[in-house]
Amino acid sequence: MNQPINIFWLRRDLRLSDNTALYHALRSNLPVLPIFIFDKNILDHLENKTDARVEFIHETLSQIQEVLLAKGSSLKVLYDTPVNAFEHLASLYSIENVFTNHDYEPYAKTREQAVSDLFYKLGIKLLTFKDQVIFEKSEIAKDDGKPYTVFTPYSRKWKATFNEAPPTSFPSENYLDQFLTTTELKIPTLKEMGFQESEIHFPQKKVATELIQHYGEDRNFPGVEGTSRLGIHFRFGTISIRTAVARAMELSPVFLNELIWRDFYQMILWNFPHVGEGKAFKPAYDQIEWRTDDGEFDKWCNGQTGYPIVDAGMRQLNATGFMHNRVRMIVASFLCKHLLLDWRLGEAYFAEKLLDFDLASNNGGWQWAAGSGCDAAPYFRIFNPYLQTKNFDPDYTYIKEWVPEFEKASYPAPIVDHVAARKRCLETYSKALKGN
Repeated sequence: MNQPINIFWLRRDLRLSDNTALYHALRSNLPVLPIFIFDKNILDHLENKTDARVEFIHETLSQIQEVLLAKGSSLKVLYDTPVNAFEHLASLYSIENVFTNHDYEPYAKTREQAVSDLFYKLGIKLLTFKDQVIFEKSEIAKDDGKPYTVFTPYSRKWKATFNEAPPTSFPSENYLDQFLTTTELKIPTLKEMGFQESEIHFPQKKVATELIQHYGEDRNFPGVEGTSRLGIHFRFGTISIRTAVARAMELSPVFLNELIWRDFYQMILWNFPHVGEGKAFKPAYDQIEWRTDDGEFDKWCNGQTGYPIVDAGMRQLNATGFMHNRVRMIVASFLCKHLLLDWRLGEAYFAEKLLDFDLASNNGGWQWAAGSGCDAAPYFRIFNPYLQTKNFDPDYTYIKEWVPEFEKASYPAPIVDHVAARKRCLETYSKALKGN
């Protein structure tokens, strides 16, 4: 009979330190085999075979593997569907428990149900833990137990709860000798999975203290290196959210608020799952008659709208997989309000391009821009790209970096007039929302 083991299943927690499920796995009474599944249910639907996020995961797993090999253990990486992967693992090992961290997305819940059904048949216990957020599900709720739908009161309750009982860390890094002793298990190459390396450079995990200290003053100016660019690391869990929050508490209340937004949107996704199914948070907004114009959408995607701040943002996204947060709001508002194109088109495009794509935050941001989401402001807030440029890129530093033909004859004329577009938007929204 095979030696009994426990499994630690890495998902969006790609690190060996301060990892909740890993901590509990390593402190169990059995050797631990760490695994990662390159999920065919996800990868087979990615049309872009140079998707940099797959490369980032592969690179991170290789770094984890180096640490494990030095400990006389190995990471086991599979390229399969989760159910098939665990059926295969069960044929190789006598598995007692599978430890993993919570994921709140619709597909993750479907996946968990499928593996739970398999584990029930195989006599394996699934143990899951909170890790990617500070507070989850209904932990931060109104006094009547209902979920918050506006950020400011949520953040106040979040901070009060945190101050009363700060979350403890889970020093999994202290127990790495509890991994299963084994020879090296080869990681499938990108090529073997049908992918190739991209030309995108990934942001570092370490951020200068000075940058975080000045985050509040600098974060809105895209021509300044004033944001952390840690989004991809939070998305894939290469940084502990507990560590990040502790640092933000010391250095920047504004940066802390950005981390609380992550918890807020995950809470919204969990309590209002319809937002993850392509529906507006506020159902009335599904009555809006969006325009259909592929030509304008293509120009928006390619940074050819004739609005320099919008075009700069889209070109930055297409080239780097990143877009400055202030500019994300501007380009999103432009698509929904100026072009009157369905916010879901933009949400899907960002989902394809952003290195730090996270369903909850991406959906929350797009619905905020469209006016259909968790926002106390009325729908008639429409970003003026010219005013945004004047306020946040007055010297055109950012624009000139990404739109070199700016102020030249070769730069296209605006595809829509701001005043006319604003009027059209207000009329369309008003008509759809009348009586709601």
